Formats: sequence, structure tokens, C-alpha cells
Amino acid sequence: MTQIPGFERIQPDLLNRLREIGAATIAGTLARKGIRNPHLVGLTPFNPGASIAGQAVTLQFMPKREDVHWGDEYAASPERELHRKAIIACQPGDVVVVDARGSLASGIFGEMMLTSFKARGGEGIVIDGCIRDFPEVQKLDLGLWLRGVTPNFHTQTDIFPHAVNVPIACAGVFVVPGDVIVADDDGAVVLPFALAADIAEQATEKAAWEVFSRLKLEEGEPLEKYYPLNAEAQKEYEAWLREQSTPAPFPSSL
Repeated sequence: MTQIPGFERIQPDLLNRLREIGAATIAGTLARKGIRNPHLVGLTPFNPGASIAGQAVTLQFMPKREDVHWGDEYAASPERELHRKAIIACQPGDVVVVDARGSLASGIFGEMMLTSFKARGGEGIVIDGCIRDFPEVQKLDLGLWLRGVTPNFHTQTDIFPHAVNVPIACAGVFVVPGDVIVADDDGAVVLPFALAADIAEQATEKAAWEVFSRLKLEEGEPLEKYYPLNAEAQKEYEAWLREQSTPAPFPSSL
């Protein structure tokens, strides 16, 4: 099965906003919208400090059946080497998201594949499974959210690539091609494409009042008043926000 349709593109400035907002705030904002399961649980950041927001190019693995895929990494016909097609389908800023069935034995991508992905402007890799060649891959400085690493190649054990850019379940979360992946040291979350702009707006507002709350808490002000803001603190926040948006007076001539 091979499906590589395109998807509607999100403007880079919106992706940049989502990256700055971060996974935790996005997850909390989605929860308040009724999306309670956006977190790809169990996927660890393997390049601490990396922070990404990009649209998902999906890759789906299935349990191996030898009459469908016999397991030799290079002997299979090109149309079956779908892990390569997932890389080739990427545009700059995309994130490859892989349902590898939680396998801790199969290395979905290795150094060569990820070198190509990096050169194509790929944003990051999110796999419910493993990669191989980790010492070399580390040097690429890619965002990586994985279950682990392994010496095995992708079809060496009990799974094989079945489809590209189809809806998948990654770490128990439904992912549609074109959804936004926001990931950092808190983990990786899936933001539905249709909600991206609305969530960015709501999350930006929350991030702003959290700046105000943090300032107050650093001054030793009471937690119960400033996180979350009670009615009195909300008025203080609104006044503070107006001050932040007021242009500084033009300096007088000397």
C-alpha cells in the first residue's frame, strides 16, 4: 500500500509561534478544548534542548508477513521501500511521525536516511519505536523523540513499512498527515491541523499571563492569588498588560 497525498500547508510564522509556546502549554490548551490525549506518551527526547513545530508526514508499519515483505533492507522492490518514500515526501520544516508499533528491536531510520532528511530541511523525527546508528545521528543535531535505539535495521525483525501519509496511531494518539507536531524536552504533542490557529491564539494569551504570574510569584506573592489569576489578580494583569503595550516616551533632546 502506497499513499503519498499532499496536505494543506500552514504558514511558517504560525509554526514559529507554536514552537515558542511549547508542548506543555499546547497540551494544556488542547485539554481545555476537549482534546484530552495529544501527548505521545513514552517517546523520550533524544536530543535534549531541541524544540520543533512542523507538519506531520506519516509512516505506518505493520507486523511482518514474509509473502508481503521478506525483510532484506535493500532487496525489496522500490515501491515497497516506503521508509525512503517518507523521507522523500518531506518538505522543509516537516516532521516524520512513525507508527513502528512500539518496537524496541527495529531501527526505522539510520545515519544515511536521517542525513538526507536533515539536508532536505526536515524539522524532526518522532517514532513509536527506535532508530539505529545513534552515535552518528547525534552529530546531525536533529530533534528526536523515540522509544530507544537499536543496532538492527528497519525490517530486520518483525515489522515492515506499509503506508506513507495515511492516518496512523503513534504512541496511542491518532495522527493525520498535516497535523502539527510540537515537541521539546516536555515531550511531543499532536495538534490537529484545523485547530492550529485557534490554539495558538489561546495558548499565546495563557503564556502572557503566566509571565505576569511568574513575576509575582518570584516576588513572594501568594500562589492562590496569582496562579491561576483570581479576579483581583486578573485586573492587575490587565493593567500590567496595558503598560507593556504602551510605547516608551520619546527621549527629550539634550
